[in-house]
Amino acid sequence: MKGRTPSRADRRLWDELCQLGCIACRKDGRLNTWVSIHHIDGRTKPGAHQKVIPLCSGHHQQGTGAPGLTAVHPNKAAFEAQYGQQEALLAECLKLLKEPNHAA
Repeated sequence: MKGRTPSRADRRLWDELCQLGCIACRKDGRLNTWVSIHHIDGRTKPGAHQKVIPLCSGHHQQGTGAPGLTAVHPNKAAFEAQYGQQEALLAECLKLLKEPNHAA
């Protein structure tokens, strides 16, 4: 992986976020637990591994996953217009993690 090596705390957060499922699919009213971690602000800045959101392949990278989904790569503006700013999505995910029975 390019960038800084994730710490145990980073990986623990990632595991918890992945249990929520794709945050964009949630906003569309669907449950999709096949997710990967998307870095909001790259992988090399300090704290970069804590600024992440769980996304399915179709919402993460155009041309993967289900057709017709708006992907953050390469359509950041369109993705954020449809689902909200990525930082706001992260805040929503962190709020969900604090709720009992938050898993998808």
